[in-house]
Amino acid sequence: MKVNGIIAEYNPFHNGHKYHLEESRRLTGADYTIAVLSGNFIQRGDPALTDKHTRAKIALHNGIDLVLELPTVYSASSAEYFATGAVSLLDKLGVVTHLCFGSECGSTALLRKIASILREEPEDYTRELKARLRQGCSYPVARNAALIHHCPALTENGKIFSSPNNILGIEYIKAIMNLDSRMEPVAVTRQGSGYHDHSTSSIYCSALAIRQALADGRGLDSVSYYMPASAHEILKDKLVLGRGICCNDFSSALYYKLLSEKEYGFDKYLDVSTDLSNRICRHLSEYRNFDDFCDLLKTKELTYTRISRCLLHILLNLTKEDMAVCSELEHTPYARVLGFRRGAEPLLGAIKEHASIPLVTKLADAEKILPTDTYLMLKQDLQISQLYYGVAAGLAGEQPVNEYSIPLIIV
Repeated sequence: MKVNGIIAEYNPFHNGHKYHLEESRRLTGADYTIAVLSGNFIQRGDPALTDKHTRAKIALHNGIDLVLELPTVYSASSAEYFATGAVSLLDKLGVVTHLCFGSECGSTALLRKIASILREEPEDYTRELKARLRQGCSYPVARNAALIHHCPALTENGKIFSSPNNILGIEYIKAIMNLDSRMEPVAVTRQGSGYHDHSTSSIYCSALAIRQALADGRGLDSVSYYMPASAHEILKDKLVLGRGICCNDFSSALYYKLLSEKEYGFDKYLDVSTDLSNRICRHLSEYRNFDDFCDLLKTKELTYTRISRCLLHILLNLTKEDMAVCSELEHTPYARVLGFRRGAEPLLGAIKEHASIPLVTKLADAEKILPTDTYLMLKQDLQISQLYYGVAAGLAGEQPVNEYSIPLIIV
């Protein structure tokens, strides 16, 4: 049995995602495809446009056979931790043969070479990295310079290091190496617009361009051309206020959290340094909303995305201790099923036979089948989701949904 693993946010699902899924299947000859999907909060430090169950349903209608949730401590974290959590989850299923990911360069061999350098940290690479950091370079700039210093042949591929999907691809391959996994990485060349491209000039426009169109009030119909019909049909009834959820919808909750803990500082939270904690405290009197505060706090060394992720960690109570526990485990300790396609029963049977982590299909049974520490991790994730559902319900003038009442999605 050949099984593809895909790590995704689908925020929202668009034609590029459909192409990636179909091309992955063509390249590998896979019988089934499993998606590890970010939950209600994503890697950029944002809430997802719409909830994880809606995105899982769209994925299943477009060819994914099984959707598993990536816990928030990983899904809203840096590229390294994001990759480690997702890759380890797929690896522990015991059935995934290929890890397929989008890439601007499309060269698995090149990304594997870079991943090896970063993992092994040769002496001349490390020396140059430290020198660049002492000169005041940001870590990404310093790392890129150190890589080229160690391997000058990479000079002509310099843009690789500024392309988000390439960076994630490198982290995926590093994670495969660290886990000594048998999964084979497969880079699928990204089509159309770049990750950060706001343009809708291509049928393969970016998810960012679609989100921007919705935020500008142009409505879902204005971007229907850029997504499969089934995705548009499902999404049109699920977008809160016709635009979806955004960071500023959590502005009041974040402001209260920051006010409540100002006297203690924030450096216990994941990714938050003492310098950033002090900066937050100094500027809290200027707080207006989530987005503006990110703009206010960002510096040459700290990007908007990094700040947004840090503020999200504070809001969601994700601490350095939480990540230390995860790092000690070296893998995601459970696989929560959001949904599957009829006909995928052989895949589920194989996972139950070969997986080395518990498969959670019913939340009501989770406490019985999970070790105590693992159950507490799942419980934390459910509390985080309830915040998302509460904010979404408030905007829509509805009662918040209880995640325990949401059925498994079967299409």
